[in-house]
Amino acid sequence: MNPTVKSRVLLTAATSVTALFALASPALAHVTVQPDGEAAKGGYATIGFKVPNERDDASTTKLEITFPAEQPLASVLPQPVPGWKAEVTKGKLDKPLKVHGSEITEAVTKVTWTADGKGIEPGFFQRFPLSVGQLPEDGDQLVFKALQTYSNKEVVRWIEVPQEGAEEPRFPAPVLALSEAADGHHGGTSGASDKAEDDAHAEDGKNAKNGEDAKDHASDASGSDTTARVLGVVGIVVGVAGVAFGVLAGRRRDTGARS
Repeated sequence: MNPTVKSRVLLTAATSVTALFALASPALAHVTVQPDGEAAKGGYATIGFKVPNERDDASTTKLEITFPAEQPLASVLPQPVPGWKAEVTKGKLDKPLKVHGSEITEAVTKVTWTADGKGIEPGFFQRFPLSVGQLPEDGDQLVFKALQTYSNKEVVRWIEVPQEGAEEPRFPAPVLALSEAADGHHGGTSGASDKAEDDAHAEDGKNAKNGEDAKDHASDASGSDTTARVLGVVGIVVGVAGVAFGVLAGRRRDTGARS
């Protein structure tokens, strides 16, 4: 191959690879949200926001997650994260929610985590878990917006909503996919309750069976003990009779010898 042509080919290949990595970098390192198990419509779920540090010279010191106003959540409980302080912000609802027969007039609008120490240092990531519910029964996803603040005051806004059929945006917002409720129940909580109830019934049945087995065992043991006592008494009687017979036989032999 001509040296000039070869150089052009190599240059083109290098440029393409560089461009590929440049486009892929944001996709590999953006803020994401995933459920612990599944997030079923109408139920409760534990979700976690995964936050990687993209900088080599700064640490992530703050994370703000904004909740969708059109799909309000009445219950949001953060799990303690060592080295971080969590703050839950609530706001009034334009239209009250009905949850378990009660009317809810406010919902969580934002959760903010602030580092007490070094935060997320270069080369590391951190998970921020939340217990959330009730999840909406309509719609297939929840779209959050995340602001990631670094120790050098830089703020990265992960707020671009991905569109179906389009390329992933440069700064995509975290999206939580919602699954269908199983067996007619709303979410994992109802299913978990039913499973717990079934387990409780199974445990009761097991305990009852163990009780019957124990009773039968005690009865068998009692019968065995009585039989052993009877045999013991019979043995003693037989032994005494044998000794008496032996003594009597000895006396007869002595008497016969004297005669």
